[in-house]
Amino acid sequence: MTDTHPLVVQTVLDCHDPRVLGDFYRDLVGYPYRSGDETPTDGEDWLVLKPGDGGHGLAFQKNPEYVPPVWTPGPDRPGDQQMMVHLDMCVSDVAGLEAQRQRVLDLGGAELYDRSDDEEEPLYVFADPAGHPFCIFVR
Repeated sequence: MTDTHPLVVQTVLDCHDPRVLGDFYRDLVGYPYRSGDETPTDGEDWLVLKPGDGGHGLAFQKNPEYVPPVWTPGPDRPGDQQMMVHLDMCVSDVAGLEAQRQRVLDLGGAELYDRSDDEEEPLYVFADPAGHPFCIFVR
């Protein structure tokens, strides 16, 4: 039987150092490395994190030409017209949001935008160690 549609299995993030970025997200979201990726090796250029339930994973691809995207807040975002993809993550309450903010900073991420006082959808926008933006918001 032929598949009707392809299945999205992971999001791939380009970076200079897959181990640094993989370790950041491993510690942040709690996904383990896939079998064989746990131990660092010389010249590694591709690593994958997979959630225990077999869901959508994250992969990290070494790209010596990688340039971090530029993220600017607000409806008018000047800059080039590159497609910017980012991860959205959620927590259940504001206390959880603040706890995750501190975890991101402790893990080496940076805060790009603070909308934690928004009554409808408190959130932060962060950058991972390679400069990829991602959001954590209260669901």
